[in-house]
Amino acid sequence: MLRNKPDEDDYWNNSKFKAFTFDDDDEFSQLKESKRAVNSIFVTDDDDDDEDDDDGVEKVSWSGEPVGSISWSIKETASTHRTTGEGRDYGFPKIETTAQIPSLPKQGSSYSLSSLFKGRSKLGNFQVLSDSTNDPSLRSFAPELRKPKSEYKDYISDWSPEDTVRRMQKGKPYSLESFRSLKDKLLLLDEAVQIHDGNVITAVLIFLKKSLSKEILFRELVSRQMALQHFIHFLKEAGEQKLLLELFKTLGRTEDMALLQYSEHLNIKDEVQRKDFLKGCISLPFSVDDASHVQDHYTLLERQIIVEVNDKHLEKAGQTEIFKKYPRKASILNMPIITTLYYSCFYHYGESEGTYSSPANIKKTFKISDKQYLLAALGARAKLKAWKDMDTLFTTKNWLGYTKKKTPIGFHRVADILHKNNAPVQVLQEYVSLVDDTDLKLNLASKYKCHDVIIDTYKDMKDRHQLMVYRCKVDRSSPEERKIDDILSNTVSFHMVMLTYDALLPSLVHRRLCNAILMHNVTGFICHKKNLFRK
Repeated sequence: MLRNKPDEDDYWNNSKFKAFTFDDDDEFSQLKESKRAVNSIFVTDDDDDDEDDDDGVEKVSWSGEPVGSISWSIKETASTHRTTGEGRDYGFPKIETTAQIPSLPKQGSSYSLSSLFKGRSKLGNFQVLSDSTNDPSLRSFAPELRKPKSEYKDYISDWSPEDTVRRMQKGKPYSLESFRSLKDKLLLLDEAVQIHDGNVITAVLIFLKKSLSKEILFRELVSRQMALQHFIHFLKEAGEQKLLLELFKTLGRTEDMALLQYSEHLNIKDEVQRKDFLKGCISLPFSVDDASHVQDHYTLLERQIIVEVNDKHLEKAGQTEIFKKYPRKASILNMPIITTLYYSCFYHYGESEGTYSSPANIKKTFKISDKQYLLAALGARAKLKAWKDMDTLFTTKNWLGYTKKKTPIGFHRVADILHKNNAPVQVLQEYVSLVDDTDLKLNLASKYKCHDVIIDTYKDMKDRHQLMVYRCKVDRSSPEERKIDDILSNTVSFHMVMLTYDALLPSLVHRRLCNAILMHNVTGFICHKKNLFRK
């Protein structure tokens, strides 16, 4: 319907809504009050400031108006007054709901909560609304939900084997499903091997294991030794024993296959079942050294089971002195051979060679060297303070029947082991005196306080000065001091006689006297002198 100009003006003047103009002082004052209402709402909410400052997204209410805009703030204030009633006052300016409130179009609003917070000064107060809205940098836009098309190339799966391997090495997204033919898969594996990256090689091998049959995979790995080693290591770590056995069988590596089967005994907890399993492993195609090891393992476990049952019965009966005085702290089952030998020397020393628990039987059966046997036996007997058993360990006979103490580990180590087990000085002196090196002997004797060894060593060296120095170190009126005094007095008498006859005898006789000096017998020396004069 067409209207004339007066009717049209009357229509707009009587409209329910009014157009917004900056010249209208009344409407502008209402806007200022609305702005202050918004400021008063959020000025005390300090906890949410940081979250809104970082949030650059413009929020929109269910009605389609931007959250934080002027019109939204006015409507929210009015709705709050209606729900809470007039009796409660939160300090908001009263706005008449019946007033003609101008509405702003959505596309023209640039106010948001984030823009108001960004306009806050350092003192915690908000800037003037006009100042914050005039700054174009404070306007926030909703970010794009989808990435730019330039970034979609990372998710395209039509890469070449070279590009795929490089992406795998750099940790970028990749896909191996596009490599479907055998040729492409082998090219991918070759590229992974060329860069010498174990993680990339293993990842490609896992893909090939899932996508190829094991016959084809084994056949192709034969010509790629680096990939083959990575694949074997992966199967061992993953515990895929069955597939690994098939791989060794295909490769013809019978020894590796036998060792892999032998390693399964570690998973057997029952000792009898483990013994039976080891008995079956003896017939596997081991190398010569490995076959001997497996045989010894089976024999040792078989003996340990017998000894364990017997000793457990003796300990329970309580009739054996050593088990009563030194109760067993652990079972001997599955122990190493040296530990078993030590156990045998501790509890079964001196038994006949015909018994399984005899140390001599164990030494002979498992070909234990003299050095290993001596260390185990010495440690066990010293722990028991059985010092008398030491002589039997070191005493040997030659073909003439003469006895001599000898050890393959050196008597300095013997003295050290005895000292650690708190051996008495008398026992230590016996073995320290057998050390060949003089300086080492003196150091050990001084360390273990073996005074007799030091005195005898200085006496053999004919070192009168060192004897006098050491005399000051021993206790007064002690046997050691008296021993040193006797040696020094005999030495003085000896030298006096030698000086008396030295001026009377010619050089030839003097040399004969020097030989007699070595006898350390003054009486014999004088008799020798008399015989010379008689001649």
